[in-house]
Amino acid sequence: MIRSYKDLEVYQASYNLALKIHKLSLELPKLETFEIGSQLRRAAISIPLNIAEGYGKKKSAAEFKHFLTNALGSCNEVSVLIDMCKDLGYFNDELYGELSNSYIVLGKRLNKLIQSWKESNF
Repeated sequence: MIRSYKDLEVYQASYNLALKIHKLSLELPKLETFEIGSQLRRAAISIPLNIAEGYGKKKSAAEFKHFLTNALGSCNEVSVLIDMCKDLGYFNDELYGELSNSYIVLGKRLNKLIQSWKESNF
């Protein structure tokens, strides 16, 4: 039974990924800590924040879906930044693959929640 946004698997996954991204971004070269690192942290943190805020407004399906869509946009933003970090040599192939796959799965989960909310409104 879902009693809170914290019970949503998509929230839990996004929160844990945001923690991981935050820690990794602090290991970037000093210059990038304030450039790509800052943007990466903000985008990653935006995902669980949008899920939580939207859940608070879930009585309005349109508002909840709006926040979930914002979370999906931030998920895409993190994916682009992960690509950039890999191409700039900051993430090795193994880390890149793990992070990239995690955000692809997260995006699919967000899409699924958006679709299921449209169909059932829980």
